[in-house]
Amino acid sequence: MLTKKLTKVLLLITVFTIALYGCSGDKEDTDKSKTPANGKLSFAEPVEAAKSEPTYGGSITVGITQDLDGLDPHKALSAGTKEVLFNIFEGLVKLDYNGNLVPAVAESYHISEDGMLYTFTLREGVKFHDGRLVTAQDIVYSIKRCAGMLEPKDPTVIVESALSVISDVTSIDEKTIEIRLKQVDTELLPYLACSIVPRDYDQLDTKPIGTGPFKFVSYTPLQNIVLEKNEEYYMEGVPYLDRVTFKISSNTDAAFMELQGGNIDILPYITDSQASKLPSGYHMESGPMNLIQGLFINNKVEPFDNKLVRQALCYGIDRQAVIDMVAGGRGDVIGTNMYPGFKKYYDESLVNTYPYNPEKAKELLKEAGYPHGFKFTITVPSNYQYHIDTAQVIVEQLKQIGITAQIQLIEWTSWKSDVYKGRNYEATVVGLAAELAPRQALARFYSDAENNFMNYINPEFDTLYKQGEIETAEDKKIQLYKQMQAMLTNDAVAVYIQDPHQMTAVSDKLGGYTYYPIYVQDMSLVYYKKGMESD
Repeated sequence: MLTKKLTKVLLLITVFTIALYGCSGDKEDTDKSKTPANGKLSFAEPVEAAKSEPTYGGSITVGITQDLDGLDPHKALSAGTKEVLFNIFEGLVKLDYNGNLVPAVAESYHISEDGMLYTFTLREGVKFHDGRLVTAQDIVYSIKRCAGMLEPKDPTVIVESALSVISDVTSIDEKTIEIRLKQVDTELLPYLACSIVPRDYDQLDTKPIGTGPFKFVSYTPLQNIVLEKNEEYYMEGVPYLDRVTFKISSNTDAAFMELQGGNIDILPYITDSQASKLPSGYHMESGPMNLIQGLFINNKVEPFDNKLVRQALCYGIDRQAVIDMVAGGRGDVIGTNMYPGFKKYYDESLVNTYPYNPEKAKELLKEAGYPHGFKFTITVPSNYQYHIDTAQVIVEQLKQIGITAQIQLIEWTSWKSDVYKGRNYEATVVGLAAELAPRQALARFYSDAENNFMNYINPEFDTLYKQGEIETAEDKKIQLYKQMQAMLTNDAVAVYIQDPHQMTAVSDKLGGYTYYPIYVQDMSLVYYKKGMESD
């Protein structure tokens, strides 16, 4: 039956075990809260909470290294912005630290036998931060807004393409909504974590209101965003802190100086060098990012419109050496654009497609008509020291095969407009953050995709992608996804380098900092340890 197939696929979607366990190997699965295809949703308890006794109250400052690109969750583009807004907004469901879907505004859901109808029952008593109760009409409005179904359309809203499969969203009564689909989509559920916002509210850009554990207080561009505890949050026991300030610095070095001066309590994404220089009173925590870091290439510009040249780059870059030099060996070599956390879909064998081989790289360059190499520019956002360091190692490695690369640092906003949207670049080093469903890791390579900033055009890939969208059989879907991964790797669309490990500096006074399989900074679980309360 289709429901059983959906159940299997949904379980695959919502479990990202590698994101927690990295290279530690298989572990016994003791998590009993994985999301069923139909029924109640349940919370998982944070592992860290058992390590030290938490206290309530206090305020902290968290360092971030890029400004927010907006406060409206449906208009935010960058992962850095979404990390912060995670504390303010929630969807019908949301991912926990294990990658399981847990209840948020909805308490349960049901999928019809044919997979074409999703029915959600709303949780009792959930309130927006201004005190009003969340209604079914708010849900309908929010999902339609995310899906681009509202009229008139707001061109500044970033439409979630995964929701284009929805044909209609309706409220059945005050506690029930129905979502009808145009076609079966076994990977829709995680995208219903899209933020629920008030229907009749026009100040999301300046005074955001959600249902999350923290309320918006203020935002000063290039300086900080301040949040305070949501005293009426429906989940008992959290948040612990009264106030959280996200302090914005221009780059990681500037943020680390703030930490050394005692002005920052938590600083994510520190470098290996910084981790070895933590001042007294701080410790380092680490965990896999579930991130695709790579040298991403514009496949339309010369000489990168030649597959042999792209393959030469793949052979000419020693990925393990990059990890060793940039991150002290903390990272996992990858070979394709699929997040290792999607264990069933990830083709680990592709890691070995391009072993480091400078001589092979030189042969390919000669065959492509570049026996003496060439010059090109690697454009890197200046606020990500990790990517800058990676680019510097790549520059030195490529010299060994006769290629001269220079690094161009640009502001993050310029990177988004020039590289990501404008596609006006040759190559760039960045990280692609984990999406909510495995198909989205491949969606950006569809020929007409707006986020196909690598300009990859392949009708055969497009055909496989369309088949994968509607495939309900687990084994066939896995096979299609691995075919697409192999195609991307063999075409050398990019030089896939690693799934880095995130390193975070944390004050010794704090507990509860938790890594997620997606980019979030969840402050609801952070607390002052007993006896180390905030002054």
